[in-house]
Amino acid sequence: MKQFNNSVPRNTFSSIFVKFAVCFLFLGLAYRLFSSSLVQFSPVFVANNDGPRLDVDKTLPPQVVAAVAEPPPPEISGDPFVNLDDHHISENATEKCNLFIGDWIPDPNGPRYTNSTCQTIESPQNCMKNGRPDFDYVYWRWKPRDCNLPKFDPKKFLKIMRHKSLAFIGDSIMRNHVQSLLCMLSEVEQAVDVYHDEAYKNRRWSFPSHHFTVSLVWSPYLTKAHTFEDDNGVSTGLTQLHLDKLDTIWTKQYENLDYVIIAGGKWFLKSALYYENNTLMGCHNCHNPNITQLGFKYAYRKALNSTLKFITGSKHKPFVLFRSTAPDHFENGEWNTGGYCNRTSPFKTGEIEINDTDEIMRRAELEEFEKAEAIGSVNGVKMKLFDTTFVSLLRPDGHPGVYRQFHPYDRKDKNAKIQNDCLHWCLPGPIDSWNDLMMEMLIKDLFFILYLALSVLLIIRDDNEAGRAVVKDPAHTARAPSQVEGVVLASFDLPYPYVTNPA
Repeated sequence: MKQFNNSVPRNTFSSIFVKFAVCFLFLGLAYRLFSSSLVQFSPVFVANNDGPRLDVDKTLPPQVVAAVAEPPPPEISGDPFVNLDDHHISENATEKCNLFIGDWIPDPNGPRYTNSTCQTIESPQNCMKNGRPDFDYVYWRWKPRDCNLPKFDPKKFLKIMRHKSLAFIGDSIMRNHVQSLLCMLSEVEQAVDVYHDEAYKNRRWSFPSHHFTVSLVWSPYLTKAHTFEDDNGVSTGLTQLHLDKLDTIWTKQYENLDYVIIAGGKWFLKSALYYENNTLMGCHNCHNPNITQLGFKYAYRKALNSTLKFITGSKHKPFVLFRSTAPDHFENGEWNTGGYCNRTSPFKTGEIEINDTDEIMRRAELEEFEKAEAIGSVNGVKMKLFDTTFVSLLRPDGHPGVYRQFHPYDRKDKNAKIQNDCLHWCLPGPIDSWNDLMMEMLIKDLFFILYLALSVLLIIRDDNEAGRAVVKDPAHTARAPSQVEGVVLASFDLPYPYVTNPA
């Protein structure tokens, strides 16, 4: 009995010491998250009295420069979110809101950058420099119906991402998004190009003062693929897709990433042969009567399933945003059959419906994500749906169209057909709002971590009080923390071994 009495204080002291150490650890985490999260909600800047102006590349033709000097922003009528003060705090941290259901509303302030202030815009998306004569398309912003969406704040974004890595995995729409992000961040710090492959499809940028890296990982099919086409998309043979084998270009990097944005895309519409277990299963549009026509939706669902299964089963658990399909706006044809996009204003809800192809892809995405989300929640995977489909569907005016080329109408042959790009986005343009949405989702995740940290602190406090009660009553049999009345730990995946007194 004497030996038992001596062991209780010693073990209790050890337990309390560990718990206090953990307390300080979580307090430090909570302070860091609190200081870098609560201030992340940027105000919506008020326009200057002399009206918005765009500073564009002076290589534009004289008449276009004149148009830019006094751009005609859309007229607005009392937008209640334009005059928020500098201490505006987003309400989204505490309220439930679907960020992806809303409307495009006029934004007299215009974009945060132009083609003269950002040097990372690639030529096909540089609509201003290429001579697009209208500029109304840059004077809109996305507004969720049930909550506020603060504009992207590059300073606060970089603060969140200090000592972190972010990767965009997918096709040319991902490249489009990366360019948009780099342009917005250039207001604070210019990205340093630290890596690129020979074709400049896989790239990495660094922000040295923030120890933050952004990667673009080219993997349009996400799975192992053998393609036979040139840089202009001209095919010399059918693509061979192995739907049960993932593309190692991204899986080998996965364990080093803190944040991931990943998506499939329009490449699955190309003619292809489909393999599983190294066996030819069928094809899409292969025109071979001896091969089963499975269709692109079969391959798309299989590829997404393989991708999401890898993410939910990985021991490494970055924060993953799974982006939904980005619809195109070709009218009266496709990209190679004379389709065009020449609208100059957004659609309103109800004025357009998603086309059949995009609906098929979206249905596969939602169903596969729902299954993966259920598995991921059990495995501790942080994965959210980055549902930009409806947001993008309403913006037929934001594509380069014929202005994917430099001054397309300056050609001598005025009757020549000009290929349109109605899939990618002008920069600046509607895709910039994707960064507003991305930042809000990251902030929500940080608030969840803060909430979890504070919850654990409360649990440790209650358990310490219960432990003191045990020390005061030596006759009380020591019990595991999960047995202490009023304390439930089973639902928490604690990042440290919970120390208890031995019985």
